Amino acid sequence: MRFPGIRGFGVLAAAALASGLVPATVAVAAPAGCAVSDEMVAAGNYWVANGTNLAAPDWQNATFHVGNLALVRTTGQSNHKTLPWAQANNYQLPTDPKRPFFPDNQAAGEAYLDLYTYFHPEISLESIRTRIKDEVASVQAGHRDYWNYVDALNMAMPSFARMSLIDHDPSYLDAMQQLFSYSEHKLFNEFTGLWYRDARFKGTGVFWSRGNGWALAALTKVLQVLPADDPRRPEYLRVFKKMASTLALVQRRDGFWNSDLLNPWDHGGPETSGTAFFTFGIGWGINAGILDAARFRPVVDKAWTALSTKALQPSGLVGYVQPVGDRPATAKQTDTAAYGVGAFLLAGQQVAKLQGCSAS
Repeated sequence: MRFPGIRGFGVLAAAALASGLVPATVAVAAPAGCAVSDEMVAAGNYWVANGTNLAAPDWQNATFHVGNLALVRTTGQSNHKTLPWAQANNYQLPTDPKRPFFPDNQAAGEAYLDLYTYFHPEISLESIRTRIKDEVASVQAGHRDYWNYVDALNMAMPSFARMSLIDHDPSYLDAMQQLFSYSEHKLFNEFTGLWYRDARFKGTGVFWSRGNGWALAALTKVLQVLPADDPRRPEYLRVFKKMASTLALVQRRDGFWNSDLLNPWDHGGPETSGTAFFTFGIGWGINAGILDAARFRPVVDKAWTALSTKALQPSGLVGYVQPVGDRPATAKQTDTAAYGVGAFLLAGQQVAKLQGCSAS
């Protein structure tokens, strides 16, 4: 089974772009005058020219490459980096014998799946398939606590959903639901509609922006592919909508979300990664007809203005990205990272669709 692919500018041309077979200037770009596309291209180009630690198949690079492929699908332009990265890593997931199902080590699977789905159906998915099958067996044996921190939802959940449809194996979705239910029970706060980062923060009132961004991104990606009649879908949709409602209420006046979502005095400056993931998720909700445009479009517009005019520097650097961590912290204008750029590109994809200037 294939997920909805590239529409409007040709699968073959897009595949050629991604593989580096043709120049990025072939006539498949987004409509002229699309500022969002220009901003996305500037951000992507800056990162591939100036970013650090670009080779590893880790969660940071995976997040960038998922965004990078969203850039290709949105603008029709490719920087020819994702396929060589995946090929160099032989489409393999990182391994850790002490933690065989550590979610961070599954994140690269999503980038491989995007290459497979949209551009290169000939690539191997065996590393992802084997990891998921082994984890499903472990879940069936009673181990359901692997997703015990909120980041895990984004790192692993989308690949479970997509591989289940590719392999026509409902056991993947069953295991995904059990893993999600464990996380939801332990970490989701029904009163606020937000997630604790992990059990250490439960009851503290600290709700980390990027952690919640990971959760909303995961739900967005799963809802994008899960069949409309799947019995698990209503709960994912309920949590998605509850999060979106809360996030609309706590957005800062400048368009960003605070690193500590409910405490504007804790690290009260701009923060890009959480803001970009929220923009991606809420923007998709509007595009999909799940969220009311009259209520949520101003939220997305204000967020994108913040991201494109303050976070994005004239050089193309995406700044104010909180460094790697597990709780709210301050981000400086010069702080950038692969996952922040990837989140920016995912947000741009949905904003471009809202503005009618996406090539896909």
